[in-house]
Amino acid sequence: MDILTIPVTPFFVNCYIVKDGGEAIVIDPGDVSDEVLRALDGSTVRTIVNTHGHCDHCGGNAALVEKTAAELVIHEADMPLLDALEAQGQMFGMRTTPSPAPSRFVVEGDTLTVGSAALSVVHAPGHSPGHIVLAGDGLVFCGDVLFAGSIGRTDLPGGDYEQLMGSIRDKLLPLADDTIVYTGHGPATTIGKERASNPFVVGL
Repeated sequence: MDILTIPVTPFFVNCYIVKDGGEAIVIDPGDVSDEVLRALDGSTVRTIVNTHGHCDHCGGNAALVEKTAAELVIHEADMPLLDALEAQGQMFGMRTTPSPAPSRFVVEGDTLTVGSAALSVVHAPGHSPGHIVLAGDGLVFCGDVLFAGSIGRTDLPGGDYEQLMGSIRDKLLPLADDTIVYTGHGPATTIGKERASNPFVVGL
């Protein structure tokens, strides 16, 4: 399995492309840059995943669905955010194209496959009501739940600090220390590093 990290949008969102066996999954296409399209060349895109419905993570949905005809998935609880992409963009001074309707909703326990690899859907609310993370073998794509040295913000509509800390404690910290954490913004880290030194996480 190959993982490509391509920062997009003025917010430097990490758009992840997971490739295996000629197939690809795209996680959080905040924008569809030429670099994203080049990275997908030659692969069949199975699924486009929004970890949550904020415009910096979903702004490229329409263009990528049009280019690939892949299914688009999100948790149903974030549909109000996805439906409000244009308004979100205006709030942050971004021009955002409305998203097409999701092909289906995902819930905790679902599995997304790419080639021979599998990613498990885990519901981790707090940054947003329907935020999900994707857990694989020794790795997790955690969107805006946990960062290197920090955590996701909870001051946006639908955010809840207690929920977020519960998601980190109950859904992420039980993972092995050497689990690689692919974050929504900034560098990757590991569960062990954050457990030991993240000031928001130490003592959970």
